[in-house]
Amino acid sequence: MSELSPTVASWRDQIERLSEHASQCRYLLPTKWPPMRAAALAFLDQFGAEAHGLGWTAPQLFGVHPQHGFQRVEYVGALMGNVASAIGVEADRIVFERFSGYRTKIGQVWGIPVWEFVTRSR
Repeated sequence: MSELSPTVASWRDQIERLSEHASQCRYLLPTKWPPMRAAALAFLDQFGAEAHGLGWTAPQLFGVHPQHGFQRVEYVGALMGNVASAIGVEADRIVFERFSGYRTKIGQVWGIPVWEFVTRSR
């Protein structure tokens, strides 16, 4: 892993602090969280600096609805809600093998980063 910018290092630290064994939000199956967490960490290691340089924000990558977590998909960031590993990052999308996560979707409302949801629900 190359040296991360302070912002990306902070995002990585926040994700890493979340338990890899327990679902972080209501309405997320416990079996989905471990691979989702691993994919988010891998993304940050491989594409975090580039994503940050392109203007991606924590809510656009890691967002969930403030009260309903993963149940409200229109609030979910590009890296949350799926367990696929990213293969690229562009100005307006994260590329996965079989689909893309966009930050320019009509009707998109950005939630709060998943680590803030965890803090609020404690």
